Amino acid sequence: MKKVKTFFRYDNIGLLFILPAFIYMMVFVGYPILSNILLSLQDVSVRNLVKGEKHFIAFANYVGLFQDAVFLKSVKNTLVFTISCLIFQFLIGFLLALLFSKRFSFAKTVRGLTMIPWMMPMTVTALMFKFMFSTDVGIINYIFTKLGLIQSNIEWLTTPGTAMIAVIVANVWIGIPFNTILLSTGLTTIPQELYESASVDGANSFQKLTRITLPLLRPTIESVLVLGFIYTFKVYDLVYVMTEGGPVNSTHLLSTYSYKLSFDMFQYSKGSAVANVLFLILLLVGLLYLKITMEGEED
Repeated sequence: MKKVKTFFRYDNIGLLFILPAFIYMMVFVGYPILSNILLSLQDVSVRNLVKGEKHFIAFANYVGLFQDAVFLKSVKNTLVFTISCLIFQFLIGFLLALLFSKRFSFAKTVRGLTMIPWMMPMTVTALMFKFMFSTDVGIINYIFTKLGLIQSNIEWLTTPGTAMIAVIVANVWIGIPFNTILLSTGLTTIPQELYESASVDGANSFQKLTRITLPLLRPTIESVLVLGFIYTFKVYDLVYVMTEGGPVNSTHLLSTYSYKLSFDMFQYSKGSAVANVLFLILLLVGLLYLKITMEGEED
């Protein structure tokens, strides 16, 4: 007992404060991850689950995934979905951040209103966009028809090409506030004296943007892009509610395909393998984010 008290004195006392969080993470995060990894190395389906037979098959599930056309399509869809969302979320969010950095009436009020999409439950947003993109009563088709852009209604959610566009638009709408608020915060850290000095030297707006704003905003931009990648890459509920991965697997992401394998096709081990592939990719991106953060603190 005396040794324990000695160990937790001075610098080691901090371990007591993180102990509850460590136990929580091990129970509710660590155990499910390890259990899922073990499950992916076994052959578990609805046929042998009841019997309690869990045959160890090593990496056979992973080998089978890379021979699965739907899995490969899901990987492609996930990359297309993530990159497309990142591009539009960042560009629109950056423009809004530049706008809100200017002083004008109701700037704070409008900036607060832009946070509504981020605060709304994902399922509510998905149902709203599902209704907006519906063929007969959707407002998207109504507006396009009134503007003369289309002659007949577009079947947004039941056509492979347009279904992906619909879910990308919905996710971009959700992600814009996140980009805006972080980039706005980054802009406030740039001293205004730099812009004033540049104006005295005759620099125009574009030169201020490329020579001052973007270089000094680089750490914030890197963090926004990496975090945006993590949040977007694992999107599940939005796509599932809007399209359920269809039509013809055209909107299946790694998250939705893992769910389908596990709870629709009852191939639990294969579903776990897909989830682990998703976890591995996000782990690598998370390590990259930590590296960027640590380098930024050192600078």
